Amino acid sequence: MDTQPVPFVPPAPKPRTTPPSTLEMMRIVYRNPLELWGEHTYNEPWISANGVGGHLIVANDPGLIRHVLIDNAKNYKMATVRQMILRPILRDGLLTAEGEVWKRSRKAMAPVFTPRHIFGFAEPMLRRTMQFVARYDEGGMTDVAHDMTLLTYDILAETLFSGEIAGEPGSFAQEIDRLFETMGRVDPLDLLRAPEWLPRLTRIRGRKTMAYFRKIVTDTVKMREERLKRDPDTAPQDFLTLLLRAEGPDGLTRAEVEDNIITFIGAGHETTARALGWTIYCLAEAPWEREKVEREIEAVLAREPDPTKWLDAMPFTRAAFEEALRLYPPAPSINREPIETETWNDLVLPKRAAVLVMPWVVHRHRKLWDMPDAFMPERFHPGNREKIDRFQYLPFGAGPRICIGASFAMQEAIIALAIMLSRFRFDVTAQTKPWPVQKLTTQPQGGLPMQVTPRV
Repeated sequence: MDTQPVPFVPPAPKPRTTPPSTLEMMRIVYRNPLELWGEHTYNEPWISANGVGGHLIVANDPGLIRHVLIDNAKNYKMATVRQMILRPILRDGLLTAEGEVWKRSRKAMAPVFTPRHIFGFAEPMLRRTMQFVARYDEGGMTDVAHDMTLLTYDILAETLFSGEIAGEPGSFAQEIDRLFETMGRVDPLDLLRAPEWLPRLTRIRGRKTMAYFRKIVTDTVKMREERLKRDPDTAPQDFLTLLLRAEGPDGLTRAEVEDNIITFIGAGHETTARALGWTIYCLAEAPWEREKVEREIEAVLAREPDPTKWLDAMPFTRAAFEEALRLYPPAPSINREPIETETWNDLVLPKRAAVLVMPWVVHRHRKLWDMPDAFMPERFHPGNREKIDRFQYLPFGAGPRICIGASFAMQEAIIALAIMLSRFRFDVTAQTKPWPVQKLTTQPQGGLPMQVTPRV
């Protein structure tokens, strides 16, 4: 008799049952903010309390989230603490820019992320993935988390930069890890809203890494400018060229061009890399789900050579990826700050309060999900996916600042999963003990060491 296996519950911090002291809280926020939240946070529509740096509101109710991110978005700016962390890295890139600077950048980039352009990226995504997975032909142990950083870097370089990024991919992956380790943490002084001129000792170690990325950007821009001058007719009409052509009195400044390049090189691939790694891990721990995905991929690849059609043709594969995005949202926190005090229902949102919309918490909320801590891709199967409220599932954010690359990332992920899982099986070993840690993105501490075995 067939029995339904007990769903796999992947590793995650257990909600706290007692509030931390101020000193303990600052340590937790620096070490891993995901470990801060208590059981109350995962059960209530919102939390409103006075914190170390002022008033704190955790918004879990989908209606409240919609109000903050869409209905009254004009009354909310990027949170001060978030900007203190990200602006030293990205400056006026799309993730950190505000007001007219953000509008200029978003307008300049929009043409690259239209459906027509994204479909045009499918073949390069497929080609790069095929080349990448050749490293697995002999099987053996590998760190899937590290590998996915390399793969998504390859895809980003090929699609948005036509393969013309300065620097070596291998050293790039190491420097990305160092960047998030040093610059991507909340410093205690950030929580206290100390002036920006006061040095954050925790980030001093990251200055060399930032210089490395800035040099990559400068060298990449120089290479492309020389090519555009030398032979404008054959230069790639890609993201990089589009940004450079948007430079001018009515467009982007040179600094904004470079900030957006570093945003996409440094952060644009990181979110997809993390989501792919967590998906492969969860499927390895739930082989009954992996079998469904493998069967689906094999059937689609046998009849449909066009990778632009795989996303719609592989609902089980997409569901597994979306469920991994739910459990391990790459961007686990969306931070806003009211410009003026306002009221939503009975909740007062004071001016300058820290308003946290946290996909990590919302995606695991007891009142919004059945068995919220379990890996259950059927939540996203056709017929179920449509029942999920738009504002209880936020892997790419929502509102005017929704991730511009969401469609790009979904297509990339399904193509990558289709090729990898059709040719290889990834299994956990005694060394596979990931722990989710928030360092800008939701990263597996200790990596994802896994055994790879060719399937054909």
